[in-house]
Amino acid sequence: MLTTNDVAKVYDTILSIPGMNDTVKIDLRISRKNVLLLNHVIERGLVVKDDEKNDGLLSNVPEENLVELKSIAGQYLEKAGLIELKEKLNELGKGK
Repeated sequence: MLTTNDVAKVYDTILSIPGMNDTVKIDLRISRKNVLLLNHVIERGLVVKDDEKNDGLLSNVPEENLVELKSIAGQYLEKAGLIELKEKLNELGKGK
């Protein structure tokens, strides 16, 4: 069984393979519902608690890549016309 540290090393190795920084064009056609869910999953996955920073796979990912993922999630929302809906849902969620 691999430890978390071993998995992180494998993940880091995969990210270091030549060509992994090359830009690719992806034609993605998904429902607005799934765009909203994907945005939420990306944002939630990027929120790391202090005690989890050293344990997770994201601890080895450069900050610029995490910022890029958040940007991509925002772009999907914008293209789907869901930014205002997302903001309103966030306001409702704050009322908990």
